Amino acid sequence: MWRLVRPDAKRAWSDPEVVRRLFRYRKIIDQERTAKYLLAKTLECDIPLDSSSEELWNVHKEDSQRFTQLLERVDSNDEVPGPVPGLERNFLNLKIELAQRILADCHFCERRCGADRTHDELGWCKLGSTSRVSSAFLHTGEEAPLVPSGTIFFSSCCFGCVFCQNNDISTNPNSGRVVGPEGIATIAEGLFRDGALNINYVGGDPIPNTHTILASQVHQTSNVTQLWNSNLYCSEETMQLLFDVFDVWLPDFKYGNNECAERLSGVKNYFDVVSRNHLIAYDSGEVIIRHLVMPNHVECCTIPILKWVSENMPDCMVNIMGQYRPEHRVRHEKERFSDIARPVTSQEMEIASNTADELGIYWRPVS
Repeated sequence: MWRLVRPDAKRAWSDPEVVRRLFRYRKIIDQERTAKYLLAKTLECDIPLDSSSEELWNVHKEDSQRFTQLLERVDSNDEVPGPVPGLERNFLNLKIELAQRILADCHFCERRCGADRTHDELGWCKLGSTSRVSSAFLHTGEEAPLVPSGTIFFSSCCFGCVFCQNNDISTNPNSGRVVGPEGIATIAEGLFRDGALNINYVGGDPIPNTHTILASQVHQTSNVTQLWNSNLYCSEETMQLLFDVFDVWLPDFKYGNNECAERLSGVKNYFDVVSRNHLIAYDSGEVIIRHLVMPNHVECCTIPILKWVSENMPDCMVNIMGQYRPEHRVRHEKERFSDIARPVTSQEMEIASNTADELGIYWRPVS
């Protein structure tokens, strides 16, 4: 059915640039490569998990280097290894333990609010220790190479975008239902059986739910791409936990400067944080950047972002999106947010696409 709804989803793979830029993802689809989270379970961790956080992070750094070598060796030999039976302490377990340490002084995102969410002290995201799933389904509206995508929408977010189109999820931490790691794994396995080409963690935003998502991978067994779909305002520690186990990144790159980000999303040091994390993602996996063109923000945001991407991430793909709508607070406070109180124009979209062409960026509009 999805091929009838989105014939371009199949046609995308006839483009050699798509195949080149998403090479490993395609190989996982064809069961010729192993999803990274499965490989992480095969790497033994030698340190007791009740060691100090400093000791755990030191070992994690060493194990991350060992994992990179393992991945290169397995990929170069076209191996698809199975899990190692009886391996009680592995690299994934280490990541889960470190995620629990972060949860106790929460700094999954760069707000670093420090809430002890292990005792249900609410963080800036208004989440305690549990995660809520608003919906999960086979998504046929994502970028063509990702369709059908097994999307799991988490409630809450670490951003406060005044124009949020999913504000019923992002601003309500009690939306959806509480789902633990085993429940997330059950959802993911079911989506894969139904034909998902990837497991797509989204929201809201997955960042506040990092601990639950990593713990769910213990219970997942299918060789399917793990995809991080996020605003990417992660702390550097969170990125270290993620980059060894996620194959494909689908990050938003919203703003070309810190000032617009603070005014419209309520976050500080946006460009510094998100550009850093885009580079980490690019160095560790395959990336499709989403950039939502906003009215009156082409010069200050769109063009600087595209220039930065062309200089720093030449082999990624970019989805230049034109579906901005003045939703959420903008709809009710038009005078305060007058610069973005209208849809984007065709002229603004043309400037964005022409700039991408001039810079040699491989881009596509959302279908």
